Amino acid sequence: MNYLARPVFFLLLLMLALLSAMASAAATAKTREFSLDNGLKVIVREDRRAPIVTSQLWYRVGSSYETPGNTGLAHVLEHMMFKGSSKLGPGESSRILRELGAVENAFTSDDYTSYYQVIARNRLEVALEIEADRLQGLTLDEQEFRSELEVVKEERRLRTDDNPDGLAYERFKSLAYPASSYHIPTIGWMHDLERMSITDLRRWHRDWYAPNNAILVLVGDIDAAEAKPLVQRHFGHIKPQPLPAAKIPLELPAPGERRASIRVNSNQPSLLLGFNAPGLNTASDPREAHALRLISAILDSGRSSRLYRQLVQEQETAHSAWSWYNAFSRGDSLFVLSAKPNLQQGISLEQLEQALWQQLVQLQQQGPSQAELDRVRAQLIASETYAMDSIGRIGRTIGILESVGLGWQHMETDRAQLMSITAADIQAAARKFFTKERSVTLHSL
Repeated sequence: MNYLARPVFFLLLLMLALLSAMASAAATAKTREFSLDNGLKVIVREDRRAPIVTSQLWYRVGSSYETPGNTGLAHVLEHMMFKGSSKLGPGESSRILRELGAVENAFTSDDYTSYYQVIARNRLEVALEIEADRLQGLTLDEQEFRSELEVVKEERRLRTDDNPDGLAYERFKSLAYPASSYHIPTIGWMHDLERMSITDLRRWHRDWYAPNNAILVLVGDIDAAEAKPLVQRHFGHIKPQPLPAAKIPLELPAPGERRASIRVNSNQPSLLLGFNAPGLNTASDPREAHALRLISAILDSGRSSRLYRQLVQEQETAHSAWSWYNAFSRGDSLFVLSAKPNLQQGISLEQLEQALWQQLVQLQQQGPSQAELDRVRAQLIASETYAMDSIGRIGRTIGILESVGLGWQHMETDRAQLMSITAADIQAAARKFFTKERSVTLHSL
């Protein structure tokens, strides 16, 4: 072994040993689940490091459940959940939680909508009462709706319509998913927001906000025996209801090459290059999805990654470059590369696109070395392991896994699955998924 390589090698061994110990500790953490008679699923993960609990209520519904002409409903309803219920007026739930020193928020995605609080353990019941009240007794006042709808429209203008990168990605995503509802923007199309009615929103709440379509995640200074009577007291009386059919979003395996350009009035042109690929839920072999996760890390995991080292530093073709892939989706996913050309070197978007393809061809022709694979895998596992030091991140991981149908138990097996992926697996995934027939390219100027 090269003498200079020894410190890196032993550092990797030390890191993997540390991660193994941390993973073992995580595996012994007490995670329990139970369900109420009305179908509400409850997952409790005990963590006694501090006298606090995160309470997260997840609904299995997001923008991918919407239909043409009725987009933005999931996100607008998220806003309205803070605008009054049978017990509290607009904004009062937030005021109460703020006075108790709690942190709260909510978010909507393609696949789920989540509401969460981080609160002292002896005040947990307040958070549960608030969530149960707006699940069953949301007011949905029309005047409040009209006012909040204007807030959402302005949010769309700021984040998308007047944001070059946001607008480019929205158009890119609409091209990338020709067959599935993942092409719907989470915030909704503006013309749909303009014609949305309070009746539409009431129907959405009635159809999807039911205990049998929700998961309550509690992480922190509590166990299942303590949680069950509290949850039963506040949620047990809420009746279940029939749910609309919701099929998994599936994409065409090879939709054909799609290309477009868009003028977004940006001082810095950019490139998006994507490939239709499965997620863990839809992969014929889950190893392919795990291989794609590692490919993303090989390409983009800091200054030692290939995109930064080769395109930004050595070739000077890119001003910046990124890669991302979400394996934890309800349906099919997308592998994405994004980059901005180095204008000081006179690099065009066409030259940058060619440089990105060269990176993918390298992986197709020859997989990573064992040393590179070990380093990147250790970094990926480390980032995910250290994230579990936060009760909020633990709850979020559990909620996502449950909402998309993978199950919280995946947390305990994920590291072993990543460790099993070989350089040959990565090369095979690159050859299968990085093809013109699966590609979508957007130049934004």
